[in-house]
Amino acid sequence: MLSYHPGDSFAHRLDPRTKLLAQAAFAVAAFAHTTPRGLAVLTVVTGAFLAAGRLSPWRALVGYLPALPFLVAGPLVSIVEVRAWTVGIDPAAAVGPVLASYRVLLILFVSAVYLHTTPVRDSRAAIQRLVPGRAGRLLGVGVALVFRFLPLLRADLGRIRDASAARLGRERPLRERMQIVASAGLRRAFDRADQLALALRARCFAWNPTLPALRFARRDVVGLFVAVALVSAVLL
Repeated sequence: MLSYHPGDSFAHRLDPRTKLLAQAAFAVAAFAHTTPRGLAVLTVVTGAFLAAGRLSPWRALVGYLPALPFLVAGPLVSIVEVRAWTVGIDPAAAVGPVLASYRVLLILFVSAVYLHTTPVRDSRAAIQRLVPGRAGRLLGVGVALVFRFLPLLRADLGRIRDASAARLGRERPLRERMQIVASAGLRRAFDRADQLALALRARCFAWNPTLPALRFARRDVVGLFVAVALVSAVLL
């Protein structure tokens, strides 16, 4: 699971607000230029993002492994044609879905760089400064909780599957195995939620915590330039 890893890369030293703006600009550019030429250019830009964060493409791909079947399923489903009780295959129909899936994959790679190089507290501070008022504080808390506890829930599911396999769970029908993992995973998620609520009350949870100070530096000019260039590519 992708999460923050301390480091000294160029992306690690950028202000989180700069990274958020660059990530949003990349997503806008990707949706505006979903063509072979546009995606080829964006692939080079994605490589620059990965290099700035010292994150290997393979590690980013493994981190988003659960999403890959959906990206592959779209083009496969699109080539099937049903006409008057007959089923045919039209490979040309997969061009658009393939480009769309590759576009999403590039956006996921760029977001992986952000997750890899940005602490959760910095993400919360950046969101609360970009979105003013109580809405920003609520959004910041939500993002922080998701970043912290989604890896825990995924690890819980992995342990549940391993425990089921150790008890000859693989001998059971697939439907029964899915039911066991899902029910145990939900119980564990509710337990996590109860523990979280208790921990928040014990620590006198407040809407206005002391967050890390964020400051733009000279190196952020590079990130802002990339964001402006991507937005300009969309407008022009």
